[in-house]
Amino acid sequence: MFNRIERALVAANRWLLIVLLAAMACIVFANVVLRYTTGDSIVWAEEVARHMMIWVTFLGAGLVLRFGGHVAIDNLHRSVGARAARTVRGLIVLGLALFFVVMVVASSQYVYATRFQTTAATDISIAYIYAAMPVGFVLMLVHLLFVARGYIADGRYADSDEMDADAAASI
Repeated sequence: MFNRIERALVAANRWLLIVLLAAMACIVFANVVLRYTTGDSIVWAEEVARHMMIWVTFLGAGLVLRFGGHVAIDNLHRSVGARAARTVRGLIVLGLALFFVVMVVASSQYVYATRFQTTAATDISIAYIYAAMPVGFVLMLVHLLFVARGYIADGRYADSDEMDADAAASI
């Protein structure tokens, strides 16, 4: 059952990213076409695309963490013995988890503080945009917990058929 929940979360996260990126691309494309064909543009397009990009960034960070795609300096745990490497990786996981919890709290306070501010073009609460931060950090924590055992044991992340983290990091 735990694996099913994990797979469902990953699939939902991926599809949400796909939908947001597709919507963002359509909005920007339509705005560019209208600007060059009619001389007028969609007033809210740039703002909405920017807000979607914020959500994509925070929603995608957990998946990137899950598959080992973030930039990492791994010289230390690769240069020591197996037992010391497990200890170092355990400390890394503990530090990341602590950081994510602190950021969930801090970003939630920030969302609460901005709940009465509104955006210029769409006049929606900025809290809806900034809510991407606590949601993203919770997702990062959840993805970290899903891969923590394998990472601590032997430095491996979750496997992905679509992504090679080493190839992506070398670009």
